[in-house]
Amino acid sequence: MPLNILIIGGVALGTKAATRARRIMPDANITLIDQGTYISYGGCGIPYFVGGEVSSVRGLRTTGANVIRDEAFFDDLKGVKAICHTRALSIDRKAKTVLVENVKTGEQSTMSYDKLVIATGARPIIPAIPGTDLKNVTAINGLEPAMAIEEQCAARQIKNAVILGTGFIGLEMGVALAKRGIKVTVIGNLSRFCRPFAQMARKDLEDFGITVVSGEKVVELKGQDGAVCQVVTDKQAIDADQVIISVGVKPNDKLAADAGLLCHPKGGIMVNSHMQTSDPDIYAGGDAVVVRNLISGDFIYLPLGSMANRQGRVIGCNLGGQQSVFEGAVGSWCVKMNKMYASGAGLTVQQAKEAGFDAVEVTMEGVDKAHFYPNHGVASICLVVDKQTRRVLGIQGMSADGSSIKARTDAVAAQMQIGKPTLNDISNLEVCYSPPFAGAMDVINAAANVTDNVISGLHDSISPDEFVKLWEDRANNNYYFVDIRPAKSSKPIEERHPGEYLSLPLEEFNARKGEVPTDRPVALVCNTGTRAYEAQIKLRNMGIKTVNSAGGFQALKKRGDDTKF
Repeated sequence: MPLNILIIGGVALGTKAATRARRIMPDANITLIDQGTYISYGGCGIPYFVGGEVSSVRGLRTTGANVIRDEAFFDDLKGVKAICHTRALSIDRKAKTVLVENVKTGEQSTMSYDKLVIATGARPIIPAIPGTDLKNVTAINGLEPAMAIEEQCAARQIKNAVILGTGFIGLEMGVALAKRGIKVTVIGNLSRFCRPFAQMARKDLEDFGITVVSGEKVVELKGQDGAVCQVVTDKQAIDADQVIISVGVKPNDKLAADAGLLCHPKGGIMVNSHMQTSDPDIYAGGDAVVVRNLISGDFIYLPLGSMANRQGRVIGCNLGGQQSVFEGAVGSWCVKMNKMYASGAGLTVQQAKEAGFDAVEVTMEGVDKAHFYPNHGVASICLVVDKQTRRVLGIQGMSADGSSIKARTDAVAAQMQIGKPTLNDISNLEVCYSPPFAGAMDVINAAANVTDNVISGLHDSISPDEFVKLWEDRANNNYYFVDIRPAKSSKPIEERHPGEYLSLPLEEFNARKGEVPTDRPVALVCNTGTRAYEAQIKLRNMGIKTVNSAGGFQALKKRGDDTKF
């Protein structure tokens, strides 16, 4: 008898599982149901549709050959019976049936299965504040709200938009709306970024005219004639004729929980490495499940379209009798903002400490191509490392070259996925070299070396935040500031602050080292931190206490702090 497979949910995981299963089992009966109008679309491309990079919503729904992925596509070309506007209400595991409802007519019926796949995705978290039910308050959880916003943009009906939260879709939507000439305010803390990079992200958004409000609590959404008109925080009122909620999502696990399937106490269906639930005939994946964190060993919730696709293939293979596995994830991500791109994988320093590691984060700036190659850029890298074992626990990067920074992040993420890489592993990580692509010592190798020097005590590095605070409080802390950059860059600051700031290019150091006071601590800075590190070693040998600003003026400039000197 042909296997009867029923799949609930048809955006990413469901369709991938269905098509993979069909390729392995040509005789199986495969049915996919979804409560929405649209299936198998690129939800992560929604901000680029609103911003105009994707010219029409059709682009999010088509294959590479420009064929719409609709019910007919799956029926005719993929051999999968796809049924939209159909909601699953309950699962009878004993009878192996699912009670479903036509969302248009309300008609109910039952569908049987031999194997069931739950791909119910996630739902947006709506904060418990008055006014979230007003018109023009929405969460971007599908094509329909995105299409509505795009139509309003085209009709120039939106003048002031407020993004509640700093989820990546929210940040991307903020940039998309700003591109349409709309005044945008983002409310929330940029906590997904490591601390040194959060200010860089903030400045990049503000350079595009986006207002970023942190440290304020939204208390109410005010309306006029049934539509939102203001967002009220505990400190101000912000005009808004469109509010987008982007504070996160929750797994749609109720269907599974009601059927008695094991779910995590914090939400999310529990699955094994074969993506089976506690019922071996029921699989689940995507935004509805929790997975094993390959670094901490804990369960984590990672609603990512890329992961849903990979898990979908695993499920499709296993439906066909194979033994494919998905062991877990390190949580790789990337996001495009204004001019800057950011990416990351693994744990932040806070997450690492909460997981019990003796963790430290180290940031650095380095060229992404050979320094002599035209149009080279400077990439920001942050590594999170366990001080005792030197195990690399996380990485983040930020750069104006998205492909470049993603490539470095991917390389380290792959190492963390298959093992427990140390600083030595990343220092010696073999990567491609040619001047148009990288320096002979790649920036990711250099980041590991800098981190090794910090942990070893050879490099006394402080964050840009700490360096700025030292400067602003210099009247009280007695620090003397020494700039190791060439005189063209450092001399003007010395002239503005005589007696407090010394221009001492590294090339002149040996001849002029006597100008550095020996009775005061010294704060060093250069362009990226490398030249100051050389000076730090020399001054340490002279018995002078020093600190070096991580990333130098490149990091300060990306944060908007270079003008403070």
